[in-house]
Amino acid sequence: MSQQDTIAVAMSGGVDSSAVAALLHAQGHPLVGLTLQLWNQRRLAANYADLGLPETVPQGRCCSIDDVYDARHVAEHLGIPYYLVNAQDRFEAEVVRPFVSEYLAGRTPIPCTLCNNHLKFDQLLLTARQIGAERIATGHYARNHYDGARGRWILSRPADRSKDQTYFLFGLTQDQLSRTLFPLGEMQKPAVRSMAADHGLDLAQKPDSQEICFIPGGSYQSFLTAYLAEQGEPLPDSSGELVSTSGEVAGRHEGIHAFTVGQRKGLGLSSPDPLYVLKIHPDSHQVEVGPDDQLLSTRLTANRLNWVSIPEPSEPIRVAIKIRHRHEPAPATLRVTGPDTIEAVFDEPQRAITPGQSAVFYQDDEVAGGGWIF
Repeated sequence: MSQQDTIAVAMSGGVDSSAVAALLHAQGHPLVGLTLQLWNQRRLAANYADLGLPETVPQGRCCSIDDVYDARHVAEHLGIPYYLVNAQDRFEAEVVRPFVSEYLAGRTPIPCTLCNNHLKFDQLLLTARQIGAERIATGHYARNHYDGARGRWILSRPADRSKDQTYFLFGLTQDQLSRTLFPLGEMQKPAVRSMAADHGLDLAQKPDSQEICFIPGGSYQSFLTAYLAEQGEPLPDSSGELVSTSGEVAGRHEGIHAFTVGQRKGLGLSSPDPLYVLKIHPDSHQVEVGPDDQLLSTRLTANRLNWVSIPEPSEPIRVAIKIRHRHEPAPATLRVTGPDTIEAVFDEPQRAITPGQSAVFYQDDEVAGGGWIF
């Protein structure tokens, strides 16, 4: 089996990655299946119980024990070698700990982007080479190709815009893109399910994962409390004031980690008109609240940049910017303001630009680059 020919399929146990394995197998490619074991789903159960925190039964989360079973079953069905790779230590160091630190600092992180940028592709490609494969294939909905004129690998949005996952992939390097296949980039999700069924995969109608793998029930606050208790670390006291834009004190809160920009529920305030979190001030522990229209802004700044389909621009450029996964990219003018920083000015005000989230820059269908809002 040649390293040049063998493809390692990143098998998450979901229908998409399983369909990719079935498709490539039917095309005659020599394959190996890889699953990353990232998190012990029951690890914090005792801490949740001891602290009286609500915990739901893990359902709809990627990388669960059931997903590992499904991935192994698909590999056996196809008759391909399969490996389970323990990446729990890296996952905790490069995803979980930064997630905790960001929330405690009053920012709103995206663990799935951190996982893709700093762990999944790096670890998968490393393991692939160790077992005799030069390329990996994933079930992400994205497209990539090499542009000889530019001398760059290009990352583009998929044919099925409703499943576009390029927002989570902006951190991929040129080397990683050159060794990655996205076989579903030209397909629609219903066709992927049909293909999985045609290949005899039992999970053809398996629901997509919805929750973050290490946060049961989607409660960030409960996870932070339980995780810090396990680590023997107290939850930092970041209690403070809820204030208006003019600085008038409207109430108090128990900690800035409980808030995110755009949040309406859980403020503990009564008002004739709805109030939203406008800004979080980590230094003073103040949480600024106000009406919905004050969430609108035309500017963002971002750092920790990665330029994908274009080199770093020396002049202002026109792009469309996505500020969260479900946000429609909005036209803007972007300029580099310093080493590893940009400023963007939108044509129209955007709602709830949130520190800690990603800003991904598009030119037509191509991912020009991206960074982290600060």
